[in-house]
Amino acid sequence: MIDSSPTRHLLRNLIFALLLLLISVSNATAQSPFVTDDVDTTPKGHFHFAFLNEFDLLPHTDLPAVRQNEADVEFEYGLFDRIEVGVESPLITIMNTRDTVPRNLSGLGDTNLSVKYNFLKHPDKTRIPALALVFNLELPTGDTNRELGSGLADFYVNGILESSITKRTTFRLNGGILFSGNQSTGVEGIRTRGRVFTASGSFVREFTPKLQLGVELFGAVEKNFELGKGQLAAQFGGNYQFRKNASFDFGVVAGKFVASPRFGAKAGISIDW
Repeated sequence: MIDSSPTRHLLRNLIFALLLLLISVSNATAQSPFVTDDVDTTPKGHFHFAFLNEFDLLPHTDLPAVRQNEADVEFEYGLFDRIEVGVESPLITIMNTRDTVPRNLSGLGDTNLSVKYNFLKHPDKTRIPALALVFNLELPTGDTNRELGSGLADFYVNGILESSITKRTTFRLNGGILFSGNQSTGVEGIRTRGRVFTASGSFVREFTPKLQLGVELFGAVEKNFELGKGQLAAQFGGNYQFRKNASFDFGVVAGKFVASPRFGAKAGISIDW
């Protein structure tokens, strides 16, 4: 008989943390720096560019690796109305302990190709949720000998629900399945090959026409639902729109369990044209 206690513990942690998030914050369209995706797609014939740098302190289980920096570049293009295609590629630097040779490893990570389809929009000023699906194929472009890539082709599907709680506050919920490959980025993430289940939720509030802040919780577990081998992390972050088509994105992350960073900080920029 399968022990269901890890599953119950995971659900209890997720529900408790989401309730805390709901208490913490009372309409934002940008997804970066959040892991939780939004339903919006790039308008047909237009481009979206995002650069986000994340610096993380790694858990002790990753030794001799102690820190990781991921400089992520992402392009999206509006192919049709409500359909966008994208490409994302990270430059990863892994910093090891002083007595490790080589001390630092740096190079291109695995490249991700994506298609997003926003198949249900919600009318303005209503709480009817909007829905979208994202299909991702990650190509093994990173060097496995230096732990920069998984060496596997990953196929991942993510469902997105988005609803306006108030005129200026948006709730988003994601749920996904990694069908093949693994969830790792550099030395972070679940590195066991096989099916992985992911979930995340965020609340984002527009405080001024230029500033929005939010909180989120995200996690991942293997198909056997062993929480201790999974990922659970929370983030506080936001965006400041310094031009009509550009924003500065920022966030701080705290994680638990072996697949999460202990602590991290993010900063980047998003541009639409």
